[in-house]
Amino acid sequence: MQHLLIIEDEPEIANYLRRGLVLEGFQVTVANDGHAGLAAAREQAFDLVILDLMLPGLDGFEVAGRLRAASEVPIIMLTARDAVADRVRGLEHGADDYLVKPFAFEELLARIRVQLRRRQASQAHDVLHFSKLHLDTAARELRVGERRVELTTKEYDLLELFMRHPNQVLTREVIYDRVWGYDFGGESNIIEVYVRYLRQKLEANGEPRLIQTVRGAGYILREE
Repeated sequence: MQHLLIIEDEPEIANYLRRGLVLEGFQVTVANDGHAGLAAAREQAFDLVILDLMLPGLDGFEVAGRLRAASEVPIIMLTARDAVADRVRGLEHGADDYLVKPFAFEELLARIRVQLRRRQASQAHDVLHFSKLHLDTAARELRVGERRVELTTKEYDLLELFMRHPNQVLTREVIYDRVWGYDFGGESNIIEVYVRYLRQKLEANGEPRLIQTVRGAGYILREE
């Protein structure tokens, strides 16, 4: 299930969007200001962000810039301001699309689907890099430095998820959903098993640990 983040300070609009998107099959998280939105983006992996421009504290331009500096997540900016200069500034700060209020929900939904399709197409032939890891997503091939590493299907899927969201905590629920496609339940240790398999392969020549456990939260790919 694709996970969307809505950063919107007006409760009526946020709830309207959340209800509609949930009915369309998306998982939705709502943050009511820029600081809460950035915190959510650090803690979870999102497929797309819907970002209001006029936010208390950090405005949408600042939030978009910080989100873009940390990831390539698609950003759709919402605003009541229709000036060309505002649209240009939003795009320059990292927004992928710009929608002026009031808008029809169907138009927002169409724009969301366009951005998600574009992201999937761009990811189809990526070569992902992190530290000494090089993951060719077209060939489904991993190299650690100059060493080629064989991965099973699920090992590959799990590592790709980590490498698409480096330095972000991935919860067990997110990992279950993205890698296995359903919830194994709280008693399953399958994630721990596959994380152990990956660590053994990535660290076979004494390389430093990159997949780290965040106690009580999940796992994160980061350099110590």
